[in-house]
Amino acid sequence: MPIDAGSFILANYTAKEKDTGEPVETTLAEEAKKLGIHDPTREYEPRLVAVGEGWVLQGVDEALRSANVGDKLTVEVPPEKGFGHRDPSRVRLIPLRKFGDKADELRVGDPVEVEGRVGTVRFVGSGRAQIDFNHRFAGKVLVYDLEVVKKLEPDQEKIVALIKRRIPVAENEVKLSFEESTLRIELPQKTYLTEGMQIIKRALASDIFKYLPNIKTVNYTETYESPKPQETAEAKPAGTVEKVPEKPKEGAETNPIQLTDEAPQKPEEAEAKS
Repeated sequence: MPIDAGSFILANYTAKEKDTGEPVETTLAEEAKKLGIHDPTREYEPRLVAVGEGWVLQGVDEALRSANVGDKLTVEVPPEKGFGHRDPSRVRLIPLRKFGDKADELRVGDPVEVEGRVGTVRFVGSGRAQIDFNHRFAGKVLVYDLEVVKKLEPDQEKIVALIKRRIPVAENEVKLSFEESTLRIELPQKTYLTEGMQIIKRALASDIFKYLPNIKTVNYTETYESPKPQETAEAKPAGTVEKVPEKPKEGAETNPIQLTDEAPQKPEEAEAKS
């Protein structure tokens, strides 16, 4: 049975530029190594796609809507369904003085940020640099080798996948619990100080409200554990008497903090409460 719009699936893919074979991206570690684009800091795994929601290029999204779980397919994505056609007006000549001390470091092909926009250096000379603000693969036909690995069905699978989409955690590091229309999420302590974490949490709650409408409230629980006593004490002078710290009582080592997000109320619900 073809995958319906709105379905959550996991898909592996490798994308290349059709004419040159230049790699675009891949979800497979071994392919990344073969193509010379492997990033050791990245976790390679199937990508979560909400079919029909624009999470991938239009040409890929359309192909997935007619696929089945387990299918392997090759899809050609033209510019109008990929990164768009090249726009000559997005290519500008910029004086080198705008780059300050980094002007001498500019090389053709380098990505640069100018006035809040990211572009690619196409030419450097005569005191100016030609910067192309088109997407690197604008105007290119791309080829995607796709495999539909799995369709996510249970709510818990969908929620964990949504969490991993925004926060780099392993599945076994996330704890979920449900009580009627309330979802409680406990993330590992290592994520608490992630930059922009409050914004990420709010965005994640919005995702959950959108794709799992039966959930009306999301609680985030933060748990802090007291440090364990040192197992090996430092060497002390002879005759020194050291007091051994008491072992914390069971249940006293945690200090949970709960943060709550609620789905926006419909106007009629708000009036009913007033």
